[in-house]
Amino acid sequence: MTIDAAGALPIREAAGARRRRVRSRTSVNDSLGHLVLIGLSIVCLFPVYWMIVSSLRPANEIFETRLWPTSASLANYATALNSIPIWRMLLNTLFVSSVVTIIQLFTGLLAAYGFARWRFPFSRLFLPLIALTWLAPFQVVMIPNYLLVAQLDLLDSITALILPHFASALCVVLLTQAMRSFPKEIIEAARMDGARSWRILWQVVAPNLRGSIASLAILIFISTWNEYFWPLLLSRTPENSVIQIGIQMFMTQEGTLWGPLMAASTMASLPILALYVVLQRQVIQSFMKSGLR
Repeated sequence: MTIDAAGALPIREAAGARRRRVRSRTSVNDSLGHLVLIGLSIVCLFPVYWMIVSSLRPANEIFETRLWPTSASLANYATALNSIPIWRMLLNTLFVSSVVTIIQLFTGLLAAYGFARWRFPFSRLFLPLIALTWLAPFQVVMIPNYLLVAQLDLLDSITALILPHFASALCVVLLTQAMRSFPKEIIEAARMDGARSWRILWQVVAPNLRGSIASLAILIFISTWNEYFWPLLLSRTPENSVIQIGIQMFMTQEGTLWGPLMAASTMASLPILALYVVLQRQVIQSFMKSGLR
């Protein structure tokens, strides 16, 4: 017994030393990881901070490099509000983003349910083809869409901003994958209770896919809110345009009005920042699910 106890002591000391080395190495790795994350956070947040600070600078201090202006004021916000109908543009942007989000989710749910539940001729071919349309750049369909909107006499209208976004390939593909993993036993049980496909979709499947639908809704809303090129192509008057075009109006041939531009950008960013703060977990999950980091 004495010999066993004496032999076990060095073993315990060696195991303890090994645990301390592993703990020390883990602590160093964690510290390095935290330093990298802090650095990346500063890199990501500093442009937002600089935009807000620049919006508070007077015109003669706009290019100064101080972290805080010596005489901060809200004059640039007053100039931005008086130069363009910024509240009307924000409402237009909110309306377009909300309607596009609802329509794309609606059409995406219908298409995804069809692909997930039924087998029809060429069904395995159609879904990859729809996914391929997601890879097509906007410039490919820009001219046909513009000609169609012009023939419908919808130029310079809110309807024209919504019309090309009735369906989203990303929405169809992601919802199809989510529905294919949905338990078929639940759908069969609902069908045995007499429920038809329409009722099964909206009362059984969709409520159980709230997480995926919420993530997609956030992605679509943010993407539509930030859209610039299509509104720039169609808009003729500020009253029928969105906030991204309003920001561009401060870039004139005489020069760029950086103070009002930063003020308008700050006001345009506030709704998205508020949405992110409230739904940050869903936003992160949505980017992870879609592979868009």
